[in-house]
Amino acid sequence: MAMKADEIERLIKASLPDAVVMIKDLAGDGDHYSALVISEAFRGKSRIQQHQLVYAALRDSLGGELHALALHTATPDTAPVH
Repeated sequence: MAMKADEIERLIKASLPDAVVMIKDLAGDGDHYSALVISEAFRGKSRIQQHQLVYAALRDSLGGELHALALHTATPDTAPVH
């Protein structure tokens, strides 16, 4: 069963309320997404620790409803301009 982008965003924001989340469906199938997550909670954390925070929010969906997620994280001052 595919997962909707807004559900991914909701789960991330439930764990990281200040997060700005931008989701892109890479294959149009609801199973392969890329996500840019920007949060102050990432400040002072390694890239691995940042990703662990996001994956913890999605843990029940990864490998099931959500097959693949290309994850990019940043703090507000290091976020790429879009």
